[in-house]
Amino acid sequence: MKCEFCSKEAAIQIPYMKVALCESHFVAHFEKEFKKEVRRQIKFSGSGGKIAVALSGGKDSSVTLYSIATIFAGRRKVEVEAFTVDEGIRGYRDKSLETAKTLCNSLGIKHTVIGYEEIYGTTMDAEVTDLKGKTPCAVCGPMRRQLINLAADRSNADFVALGMNSDDISQSLLMNVSRGDLDRIARMAPHKKEIPGLVRRVVPLRRLPEKEVLLYAMIKGIGFDSGWCPYYAQAQRNLFRNIVDMIEEKYPGSKLAMTRFQDIIQEKLTDGMKSPVNRCRICGEPTTNEICSVCINTEVVS
Repeated sequence: MKCEFCSKEAAIQIPYMKVALCESHFVAHFEKEFKKEVRRQIKFSGSGGKIAVALSGGKDSSVTLYSIATIFAGRRKVEVEAFTVDEGIRGYRDKSLETAKTLCNSLGIKHTVIGYEEIYGTTMDAEVTDLKGKTPCAVCGPMRRQLINLAADRSNADFVALGMNSDDISQSLLMNVSRGDLDRIARMAPHKKEIPGLVRRVVPLRRLPEKEVLLYAMIKGIGFDSGWCPYYAQAQRNLFRNIVDMIEEKYPGSKLAMTRFQDIIQEKLTDGMKSPVNRCRICGEPTTNEICSVCINTEVVS
């Protein structure tokens, strides 16, 4: 089979586009889609600004950092930094943390670490010993999201970039639909408007499938950690991943259609919504309730 755009052998199938591509044209396709989302989502009010990348060390965030650093390499007034949230999961985060540091060093990017133990005085390994009916992700998720915002705020970033691909976006959207949670759908990244207390979140990989992100990382030689969180098996997201994958296999392009639906529904929801963020009565961090999930969970598991 020949590449759609040249006479080279095409080893890479893109089912939702109904094309086959050679390696060089796949890279061009990937980078074009990434840059398109960067232009859509990242607009500085002045001549420059700062982007902080939430870098776990996995393939998605590593590709996000590499690509953003490459795009803005020639713009002196745009700073790119990275940070890693250390949840305190032995044998998992310590390994990916080293991978993250290595990538940042190779790119000449400043890298910092913010940890659960530093901020909360605990680790996920300690918290999972007494969850009282909650899953590890239900406790970890709010803490992680809070520290992503705190780290980006500490660095005075205008935007914080997350490594969420189209698989992640479609799974999150379906999860929120299943709960009937319109408010959470309205708050999903990318943030098109400023939200008081939150650094604007951008997701340049949102129209690129997980498989393409993996392939791009391998072709470009971007180092990443392929380990899985030991507590991930209990995540509710696993069910929605399977559902979305089955739909995509039968109807290629469904994941991208969900990201387009997200755009449409967010535009309609946000216009009529009140400000979605308050300040937690206990810790003062952004929340949609009187008390944030982190403080509630801390009381539950303590």
